[in-house]
Amino acid sequence: MFLTLLAKGILIGLLVSIPLGPIGVLVIQRTVNKSRKAGLLSGMGAALSDTLYAIIAGFSLTFVIDFIREHEILFQSVGALVVLGLGIHIFFKNPVTDLRRNRLRGNTHFQDIISSFLVTFSNPLTVFVFLAVFTSSGVAINLEQPYHSFFVILGVFTGACLWWFSLSGIVSLFRHKINLRILWWINKTAGVVIVIFVLVTVIFTVQKNLGAI
Repeated sequence: MFLTLLAKGILIGLLVSIPLGPIGVLVIQRTVNKSRKAGLLSGMGAALSDTLYAIIAGFSLTFVIDFIREHEILFQSVGALVVLGLGIHIFFKNPVTDLRRNRLRGNTHFQDIISSFLVTFSNPLTVFVFLAVFTSSGVAINLEQPYHSFFVILGVFTGACLWWFSLSGIVSLFRHKINLRILWWINKTAGVVIVIFVLVTVIFTVQKNLGAI
């Protein structure tokens, strides 16, 4: 029983994490620019945020969900600005300066976790993704069955971490074949992809809201 719940949680964590959005691009960029560990820890920061939203969705914390729904446009705007700022920051990053800074002070792994957590957490609409997945998969968690709930949530976190572990591992296989010029282009490409992602999201949001009027 518990293994089944754990397996379902892992599958849900994978399904939510695999779509390659801004965090996926960020994990790839940090794996190439810093190390596999930096990429993995960035993914784990996102996994922590996703797990928090899974808890909110799973326990149906209606007051939180209602608050997010009532302020949907505000949250989307703030989230878009945060991710847009991330994209611009990556675009203008100098790989030579980054490498020199990392050698002098070492990798700031805590910052890798916190920054990716905040970027993921800036999009609270993720809670509705988990609501939809939980509903469609028939997975229910509640306070009356704490052990059941624990294994589902543990599975979600494990599934998300498995994806980021795999992605950072695959990217790191090619890391040592990449020179500074390619690093420069990776930063530019990652920055542009993230900015385009934000712009497309904003366009769809505006169209959706105009259609609702």
